[in-house]
Amino acid sequence: MNIYTRKKRWKLILFALAVAIVTASLWYTNILVRKISRDERSNIQIWANAIQQKADLVNYTDVFFKQIKVEERKRAEILADAYTNIKNEDDLDSEDLDFYFKLITGNTTIPVILTDKYDTITTARNVDDINFDGVYKLQGKLKEEFTVFEPIRLNYYADEFVILYFKESKIFTELRRVLDNLIESFFSEIVRNSASVPVIITDSTMQNIIEYGNISPEKINDSVYISKTIAEMEAENAPIEIELVGQGKKYIFYKDSALLTQLFYYPYIQFGIIGLFLMIAYFLFSTARRSEQNQVWVGMSKEAAHQLGTPLSSIMAWLELLKMKELHGKELNEIEKDVKRLENITERFSKIGSTPKLEPVNIVRVINDGMKYIKTRSSSKIKYMVNKTGESEIMVPLNINLFEWVIENICKNAMDAMGGAGQITVNITGDEKYVHIDFRDTGKGIYKSKFKTIFNPGYTSKKRGWGLGLSLSKRIIRDYHKGKIFVKTSTIDKGTTIRVSLRKKF
Repeated sequence: MNIYTRKKRWKLILFALAVAIVTASLWYTNILVRKISRDERSNIQIWANAIQQKADLVNYTDVFFKQIKVEERKRAEILADAYTNIKNEDDLDSEDLDFYFKLITGNTTIPVILTDKYDTITTARNVDDINFDGVYKLQGKLKEEFTVFEPIRLNYYADEFVILYFKESKIFTELRRVLDNLIESFFSEIVRNSASVPVIITDSTMQNIIEYGNISPEKINDSVYISKTIAEMEAENAPIEIELVGQGKKYIFYKDSALLTQLFYYPYIQFGIIGLFLMIAYFLFSTARRSEQNQVWVGMSKEAAHQLGTPLSSIMAWLELLKMKELHGKELNEIEKDVKRLENITERFSKIGSTPKLEPVNIVRVINDGMKYIKTRSSSKIKYMVNKTGESEIMVPLNINLFEWVIENICKNAMDAMGGAGQITVNITGDEKYVHIDFRDTGKGIYKSKFKTIFNPGYTSKKRGWGLGLSLSKRIIRDYHKGKIFVKTSTIDKGTTIRVSLRKKF
């Protein structure tokens, strides 16, 4: 099992572990959120029920006050009868007279005024605004107060009569003030609720807003926003219909509190932030790792160039010395070719460790020269073919020395895949921005799962080999020429096509 197989397996294990942790965390968090949400929704339901009960209480109180009002009228009529009968005291025995007197004097709550037919006040009880130092007429504001209830006319002789005016009792007045305060506070308590529920109270048309709470004042005048909000509230919860005294029918729209809404999105926001943090951390660690790898590449390349350069300089000196002694021959020529080859390799390593210079070059010529060189150093059982479409001269910013290294690496891998026999075809095509070079062999092919892995440092399918050729090629094409190199197609036992795409202009 090589390093990349182990790496892939570890990635799968770590990914499965991460998914399990996230799933378990989401599951547990959702349980907590659902529990809090249930409590929050329960509070909202309690609030809604309390609103309905309070509305019923207000309405019941009004009914109760109406009954009190009827009872007050009855008490006033009883008092009127007492005043009428006490006028005819000659016809009453002492017990009846005492009874009526107690009724009149026992009235300590209902304000009453007794006048003659000219509204001249003759008697008053429980009234603080009357001065009896002179003749006092029932008129103006005082008469308005005492004519809210219909006065009682008391006939006692022919055309002679008195009028009994009365108004609601002090207790009833206080109770009515309590009722008014209760109705007034009813709406304020709804909109300023402890459950932090967004509330809108409308009239019977559901269009005009009477009160609102937990909604931004700046948005309340936006008709589009309000219509949308009311529609959302109605979709979430059926509006509470209430009918209060003197207020008519009202509708209370409400929706989940801001806390409940935040709780719903909390798990997703939480893991979104964690995921973003992990992605940034992974990116930074990957960048640092690639930077370290680049430093290793640069260091190894410079060291290899240095180690090769020292003996190579000595060999070149000895070669020149042999030439000066006029020792010529086939063997010396071959030695000279190999020395130049070593010199070329040394130069390549030195350029890997530095920024190479790119110059406009005819890529067609470079590929033809490279294939000719490889052909002379490979088996005669391998056939080579170069096809080009369109122009015979395609200029590309290129470092020839490094690009020839790419050609050699791709072709050497193709030779190994074909087992020393087969055909390597190079197709050159292009468009406005790129020139595409496809290297197609007739070898054993590559599994699709390995399309990217073959470019990783150290990956090799051979028992012997360092697995650096295609990795170096990727670095040269991608980092130095800003191009692309990838497996275009591959079929097992039929062959593989590797595409190199280079920019025509930087």
